[in-house]
Amino acid sequence: MTSPDDPASPPQPDEEPAYGDRVYRSPGGIAGGVLLLAIGGWLGIDAILRGEGRTPWLALAGLLFAVPVVIAFTVRPAVYAGADRLLVRNPFRTITLPWGSVDTLRASYTSEVLAGGATYQLWAVPVSLRQRKRAARQQSRDAASGTAGVMSGRMSGRMSGQGAAADRRAQADQTIGDLRELAESHADREGAQGEPEVRWAFEVIAPTLAGAVLLVIMLLI
Repeated sequence: MTSPDDPASPPQPDEEPAYGDRVYRSPGGIAGGVLLLAIGGWLGIDAILRGEGRTPWLALAGLLFAVPVVIAFTVRPAVYAGADRLLVRNPFRTITLPWGSVDTLRASYTSEVLAGGATYQLWAVPVSLRQRKRAARQQSRDAASGTAGVMSGRMSGRMSGQGAAADRRAQADQTIGDLRELAESHADREGAQGEPEVRWAFEVIAPTLAGAVLLVIMLLI
């Protein structure tokens, strides 16, 4: 039998549970980036190994420039939503936003978060107008079928209508809705206070600039 002072005793009711980050990415962007890297790498390495004259050097410079750019815009973008902050990893910047500093999130033609008087785009949450139109049409059909269901059975019609409205939104709208709920529910946490922090991704910028300079030099020689 464990005593109250035993470290193995279960957590008290007022203790907060551990909260893991929710990670949002663009599967289509990652797939496209991996495909571009595979094709570019195959062509570039082939030119380096089999090319003549300046061709290997041009291919090397092209790879040094293109690979970081492709990674930055396709594989790198991500959004991490934790208990105390929202971390936005864009192609060339990383923005850390405590929930208390977030004013709102919105998705129009792009997904954006407004914080500290500034607007930051969420590259990892692309907006598809086609998907949004398709979701709107589906919601209209579900609403019509839900109305017919209410006439025959009020409870079943109400449940199907509410479920469809919750599940038929476009992916970007669902993600922004989830993040907005997190911002509202976590804004008052003690650890969620502070100012936005922006850090430039020099690990991406430096090789991109180096490859660009080398490519220009090779083209001018």
